Amino acid sequence: MTQNNSTFKAFRVEEKDGVFSSSIKEMSFKTLSNNEILVKVHYSSLNYKDALSASGNKGVTRNYPHTPGIDAVGTIEKTDSAAFSVGDKVIVTSYDLGMNTDGGFAEYIQVPAAWAVKLPEKLTMKEAMIYGTAGLTAGMSILRLTELVKPEDGKIVVSGATGGVGALSVSILSKLGYSVVAITGKETEREYLLNLGAKEILLRNDIENFDNRPLLKPLFAGAIDTVGGVILENIIKSTNAMGTVTCCGNVASPKMNLTVFPFILRGVTLVGIDSQNYPMNYRVKVWNKLADEWKPNQLDNTCNTINFEDLPKKIELILNGKLKGRTVLTIVE
Repeated sequence: MTQNNSTFKAFRVEEKDGVFSSSIKEMSFKTLSNNEILVKVHYSSLNYKDALSASGNKGVTRNYPHTPGIDAVGTIEKTDSAAFSVGDKVIVTSYDLGMNTDGGFAEYIQVPAAWAVKLPEKLTMKEAMIYGTAGLTAGMSILRLTELVKPEDGKIVVSGATGGVGALSVSILSKLGYSVVAITGKETEREYLLNLGAKEILLRNDIENFDNRPLLKPLFAGAIDTVGGVILENIIKSTNAMGTVTCCGNVASPKMNLTVFPFILRGVTLVGIDSQNYPMNYRVKVWNKLADEWKPNQLDNTCNTINFEDLPKKIELILNGKLKGRTVLTIVE
């Protein structure tokens, strides 16, 4: 067990005179506080929020040096909580992990037990991180969407479809029998999205240039939006009567220019998804569905695997919008 030594490895981001740099550092273990657990990390994953933290975005991480990584899965090696035992396999995502609490880009994490979910029996550790916060967010969106919209109601549109949340949403909705329209700005990824299960591809420029009217022709029974801005505006305005739209991102813009007409004339429902502080009972429900009936047949197709030394290059790619699918960081095979 690595903890027999006094240190462990972590991907650390440091700030000096306003310049941020990253490297692999040796870190010391800390004493467990009440209701904390020490987890030996087997896998983590790379998210856009991790890339922001790694590049010095103070809106994500206030203080440096810091270890990013909002996702982690592994085995408990120490526990001060009656909820878990040594050897339990657990998933830790969101809350403050990787933001202002040292995260999963390390051989160990030390976190409140309340942040952990036991790994479902039908899910491997690697699969848990192929999902990660992106999969949890997709699952939360799908849970809310499918409560109100059925496959026979019509097409479901997914924006940011080559990203982590989008790609998993396309795969899962397709498996559940929905007809999925995938929005992407990348014409070259058409085949990738069709292989994930999309029935149609809609280019980002096309939906951004819809007519600037309060209501548009109804096209979709529902939607999962991951980007915000004009795309979300036009999705809402193009949603059928009594349709449901979930939103979970704002990379395009946090602002919308809308009238109330889609909501009061068509009865459209807009559902916000907060993956960071989602209630634990819903987290457990979503993870169990992701482990079983929602698991895509080719889950590995949405993933590429990296090691510590690959992180800087992948962080640059995700910041530039050039990383597709999910990227899993292997720490223990």
